[in-house]
Amino acid sequence: MSVTLTDQDKLTLRTAAYGAVSLLAAAGAAGSPHRIATEGSIALASATGPVGHVLAAKSRDIKLNGKSVAELADHVLPALTAAMSLLNKQDPAEADNFRNTVNVAVEAATRTHQGRPSPTVAEMIRKITGALDAASAANGGALPKVAAGQDRPELQKVIQEIVDSGFTGVSLRVHDERGEWVGSAGVGKLGQSAEPPVNGHVRIGSNTKTFTATVVLQLVGEGKIGLDDPVDDYLPEFGLDRRITVRMLLQHTSGVFNFTGEYYDDGTVVPGIVWSGQEWVDNRFRTYRPEELVRLALSKPARFEPGTDWSYSNTNYVLARLLIEKVTGRSLAEEMRRLILGPLGLSGTVVPDTSPELPEPHAHAYYRYGEAGREETVDVTRQNPSWISTGGDMISTTQDLHTFISALVGGRLLPAELLAEMCTPEPKAGYGLGVFVQETACGGTVITHNGGIAGHGALMYSTPDGSRTLTAALNYVDDVTMSLAEAFQKATRRLVDEVFCGGQAGSAQ
Repeated sequence: MSVTLTDQDKLTLRTAAYGAVSLLAAAGAAGSPHRIATEGSIALASATGPVGHVLAAKSRDIKLNGKSVAELADHVLPALTAAMSLLNKQDPAEADNFRNTVNVAVEAATRTHQGRPSPTVAEMIRKITGALDAASAANGGALPKVAAGQDRPELQKVIQEIVDSGFTGVSLRVHDERGEWVGSAGVGKLGQSAEPPVNGHVRIGSNTKTFTATVVLQLVGEGKIGLDDPVDDYLPEFGLDRRITVRMLLQHTSGVFNFTGEYYDDGTVVPGIVWSGQEWVDNRFRTYRPEELVRLALSKPARFEPGTDWSYSNTNYVLARLLIEKVTGRSLAEEMRRLILGPLGLSGTVVPDTSPELPEPHAHAYYRYGEAGREETVDVTRQNPSWISTGGDMISTTQDLHTFISALVGGRLLPAELLAEMCTPEPKAGYGLGVFVQETACGGTVITHNGGIAGHGALMYSTPDGSRTLTAALNYVDDVTMSLAEAFQKATRRLVDEVFCGGQAGSAQ
């Protein structure tokens, strides 16, 4: 597809791209406006294709000097949306090229900051990202299916195979030495033909644990929490075993009962709260408070003595949430915005607490159950996620998950010593502090966490250096037997094999 741009169109593109960098400079990123403008401009000048040719002529007709931050924002943000809209109409691949180029420039400009961007800069990043995304949402809620210059039929084939195995839809994003690839397969809603949006919002389930662990470790870095302190020192109201440390919460070695139920090796099941079947469907807008979930868990016998074994327990991360809120005096959502979402510009990521809403665009999630001898399938996209709380309530996008995991392993969120602690796995399950550290079938290592919650799933993988990432969103019909659980595991193995092993380990799965 060819791109034909008028002189006014070219001015819009240049104003939008260089204006975004100027906006960050004016807002005070890194405390050095000249350096920010230089770093950002170098990144913009590396653009390729028609967009690259347009941005190469940056200095002739842009008049952005002398404007205040507010004036720049009023001028630049509409230009960003307009630039995306005009490119989307002519060539979606070039729209994606432009969007990626601006994001790279923003990252380059803020990377010079020693520490974290100021709240003003973080807000500007969110607004820039939002302006870029607004045109994508208006264009059917999807970014181009394949990024500029990329032809990856092997990836499209894999996600189609996942849909064929029973999933409603899949959206995949891969970043590697060949650049970025995004694609989708299946449908976003039963009964319709449109594919899932490739950057739609999705309930990310237990990926929430990685975000939460990161906040805890950032507070450790700030000296507000001791990693090996007894949790009881911070949350005495629960009467926790004083042998349970903060580290044990993050690593699932506390032994505290899992409030969603415990499943023992001998087949014994000790139920917790109701989170499946018709009873859950009928009560899916009920509000649970985190303290309620913790007290339910503590009313049950511990699974083992603290520090003597490993067992995955959502209760650990609800306690981590309460710990964060106790030591900071602020909500988890506020701390998440201060420490992660704001600095990284994650405009598509939400800490919902009790809100049932899922921002547009999004694929739909479903739950199936039997009633009076017949099968019922219910759209459960809207639900109150307080039943899982910090065990898995967050919402994000594949783009935001990529940005988060690559920034995390790249050392942008944690000091080196705490990142090393996070990525040091205990031996039984290979779980670090909020992440799994896994070996691939071809001998490499990935840092990962995945999650599923009532018809939505999210995958997040990265090499330890952040040079290659895989993020994905899945939508499906869930049920009480979790009949797609095995297919979910096979799908993740198939994707990891293809992305991190070039498909060469497929026979080993």
